[in-house]
Amino acid sequence: MKAGLISQGSVSSKWTLEKMKKYFEIAEMINIKSIEVKMSVKKLEVLYEGKPLEDYDCVYAKGSFRYAPLLRSITLAFHEKMYMPIKPNSFTIGHDKLLTHLALQHNKISMPDTYLASSPEAAKKLLSEVNYPIVLKFPHGTQGKGVMFADSFASASSMLDALETLRQPFLIQEYLETGGVDVRAFVIGPNVVAATKRKAIIGEKRANIHAGAKGEAYALDSNARKIAVNAAKAIGAEICAVDMLESHRGPEVLEVNLSPGLQGITKATEIDVADKIAKFLFDKSKEFKEKGK
Repeated sequence: MKAGLISQGSVSSKWTLEKMKKYFEIAEMINIKSIEVKMSVKKLEVLYEGKPLEDYDCVYAKGSFRYAPLLRSITLAFHEKMYMPIKPNSFTIGHDKLLTHLALQHNKISMPDTYLASSPEAAKKLLSEVNYPIVLKFPHGTQGKGVMFADSFASASSMLDALETLRQPFLIQEYLETGGVDVRAFVIGPNVVAATKRKAIIGEKRANIHAGAKGEAYALDSNARKIAVNAAKAIGAEICAVDMLESHRGPEVLEVNLSPGLQGITKATEIDVADKIAKFLFDKSKEFKEKGK
C-alpha cells in the first residue's frame, strides 16, 4: 500500500514518515506549501507542484491553523477515495477555539465556562460580573500564543481596549487554578496512547512545552481517558492531542490540537508515538481498502 503525509516538514512529521515506511510499501512526504486546490463545476482537484496529486491508499494531512482552509479542501477532495484520519470539518473546528468549545458543549464534554461577547462594551459589562482571574483568548493560535490572563476588572478592561484597537475577536474564559499544570493526552483512534503532565515555568501560567513548560509521563484514569477520546470524536479527529486541566470538578478540556508535536511527549513517556500513529494508519487503510473492494 501507498501512503502520503501532507505537512510542513517538521521534526515530528519526519519521525512519523520514517515509521510509516516500516508498514507501507511506499510512504512519501508531501510539502503542504507546494499544494494548490482547483475548483470547477466538474470536480475538486488537488495539485502538487502543478500536477494532479497521485493516488494513495492513505493520506495523513496536518498543519497549523494558517493552513486550515487548504487542509479542509484537500480532505474534502479525498476522504471518500482513501483513508484520512481527520475529517474535512475537523480542520475548521479544531483550528478555531470558539468552534471547538461549541463542539465540546454540544457533546456535553466538560470544559471551563467560556463566554463570547458581541462587542467590547458588552464584554466589559460581562467582566463586571465574572470571578477573577480570567483568561482572554484569540480564537486562533497555537503553542499558548494569543492567551492572556487578567487578575482584575481593571487589567481585563485595559486588555479589551487594546484588542478593540487591533480589531481582534476574543473569548473570555474562567481561570481554573491548577498551579500552572495541565495534562496532554495523545489520542489515536479509540485509545489514549500516551499522556504527560506539563508544569509551567515560574512566573508563567501557560503549560505549553513551547512556553518553557516541563513535561513528565502521566497515567490518566479511565474517566480522563474517556473524556479525551470523546473530545477527539467531537472534533472528528482520529489522531490528535487533547489538552485538559484537572480541576476540582474533574478533567476539563481546554483545546484539541490537530497537529501536535511528538518530541516532548516521546521524551517524557519513552513511548514511540510516531510508530503507533503509523501502525494505526496502516491498519485503518487496509480496512478502508477492503471495504472498497
